[in-house]
Amino acid sequence: MNRLSTIGYQSDTVDGVIDRLKAGDVELVVDVRAVAASRRAGFSKTILASSLNAAGVDYLHLRALGTPKAGRDAAKAGRAAEMAEIFAVHMEEPASQLALAEAVDLTRKRRIALLCYEDDPACCHRTILAREIRARLKCEVVNL
Repeated sequence: MNRLSTIGYQSDTVDGVIDRLKAGDVELVVDVRAVAASRRAGFSKTILASSLNAAGVDYLHLRALGTPKAGRDAAKAGRAAEMAEIFAVHMEEPASQLALAEAVDLTRKRRIALLCYEDDPACCHRTILAREIRARLKCEVVNL
């Protein structure tokens, strides 16, 4: 069974993130941001995908696994429980369920890392996603 990794880039550089991904033997980054744009240099979707590809790591954006704006606003305000509630409702949507099924399938086949902005996995929806995948696959989850 493959290990599932998660990674945040809030206080890192693209090169630092790539180094952590390579150290974790990650083959595919699954971007779980609702909006794959970033004010941080190098972390917008196209540039990030290109940098990862050059380093031998594939990239996939699963937008439906991102936190809705209201959830992002709650997280920014430090209301993690509210964010989790908003995200739970979002995950009941058909598009979110399909994207989650895709992430589960990818985890079966490859070493993936769920990528989002937040450094602390305890404050990020990617931990909720990782728990859902782990429940289905009984895989190990590692925060890079």
